[in-house]
Amino acid sequence: MTLTAQPGLTTVADRAVGRIAGRAAMEVPDVLDCAVTARVTGGVVTLDARLDLRYPAPVASTAARVRAHLVARVAALTGLQVSVVDVSVGVLRADAVAVRRVR
Repeated sequence: MTLTAQPGLTTVADRAVGRIAGRAAMEVPDVLDCAVTARVTGGVVTLDARLDLRYPAPVASTAARVRAHLVARVAALTGLQVSVVDVSVGVLRADAVAVRRVR
């Protein structure tokens, strides 16, 4: 079986797209940490993002901002079309750690 190269065809690995999307998610305010997995099929990407958010960030609107930002940034940086972005929130973390006082 002979494989013929297609000139100008660039493939992007799932892991690379996941890392690009993870960096893009961190650009959104109130996102403290994230893990993104990607699946590339042809020129179409599906993303699954798990976020840790700053408390008391509004969860629904922050998730919507992350979803929109990932669609735009992944498309711009990879040239791939993003079809689905699933977002889940794992942890809400406060900025400051509460100090326990002993009396």
